[in-house]
Amino acid sequence: MTEPAPSKKRIAVIPGDGIGKEVIPQAVNVIQATGATVELTEFDWGADRYLRDRTTVPADGFAMLGRDFDAILVGAFGDPRVPTNIHAKQILLGMRFQMDLYANVRPVRLLDAALCPLKGIEPKDIDFVVIRENTEGVYTDAGGVFKQGTPDEIATQEDINTRKGVERIIRYAFEYCERHKKLDGSPRKQVLMCDKSNAMTHAGGLWQRVFKEVSREYPQIMAQHMYVDALCMQMVRDPRQFDVIVTNNMFGDIITDLAAGLQGGLGMAASGNIHPGKTSMFEPVHGSAPPIAGKNVANPVGAILTAAMMLGHLGMTREAEKIEAAVLEAVRQKKATQDIGGSLGTREAGEWVANFVGRE
Repeated sequence: MTEPAPSKKRIAVIPGDGIGKEVIPQAVNVIQATGATVELTEFDWGADRYLRDRTTVPADGFAMLGRDFDAILVGAFGDPRVPTNIHAKQILLGMRFQMDLYANVRPVRLLDAALCPLKGIEPKDIDFVVIRENTEGVYTDAGGVFKQGTPDEIATQEDINTRKGVERIIRYAFEYCERHKKLDGSPRKQVLMCDKSNAMTHAGGLWQRVFKEVSREYPQIMAQHMYVDALCMQMVRDPRQFDVIVTNNMFGDIITDLAAGLQGGLGMAASGNIHPGKTSMFEPVHGSAPPIAGKNVANPVGAILTAAMMLGHLGMTREAEKIEAAVLEAVRQKKATQDIGGSLGTREAGEWVANFVGRE
């Protein structure tokens, strides 16, 4: 009896602005080279459309993404022609908040020792993940300005932390630690919570209490804590000690940029914005990089590894592994862009990876 063909996974593709319009097409080409059973639909949300008709997100845009697609692949947002970046805020943050994509998952992996600025570090030494709360904190934009433009001006920015939000991201971190292995196949064993509870006593106190309560449900996993300033120092001093890090929205944003420096820069960093069981969004960590946009020099690896992460999330493990193997080989052979030791342009680097995947 012939087995039925697998149903196609529907993926929305939003290249966005700047280098997003260069690296996302390369990621799409690599996805197609794997032979993955997917259906890709591109959307023009970004600065160009906003400048054309003042549309950031169509009225039913987020509902449509959640209803009609299994995943979303996003490039980057930000364009100097839109000084307020209102389109970026409404599209990217809107997607995270309105679709409740509460877990921002950012793997930090070193593919080649030459890419790490630290002495004596090998690829096996850097293999951790940062899990960032994605829908609360200062990014809710709660606050205001009083007496603006006067010597007595006051600005407030509220850091919003709910019991529900804190508990679910901490629990997600422990579940992630249980379910995922390191690249060498060894189990993950530690969840470290990062905060600044010695200064931010109210928000930090909530994080501390919830972390202690949830960690008791996972006695097989080591629970640790560091203040964010100490974490930054230790990340540079000895990144080998980290496994799974969970933290709030702002600290997660900051420390993952630092972590990207350990793996060769923002051009190497992938991420997923996830709500288990719902349509999730995947984006490279880098921004739109206007100064280099359109010059065929942007590193497509972050976008390509993001595509692999997305396929893995959709259950396409074989296809994801093919992409990861191809990227590793590209880095080793220096078939890459100049920022990581190669001499290829964006298109050429992406084509090399796609061709390698196609031969597998």
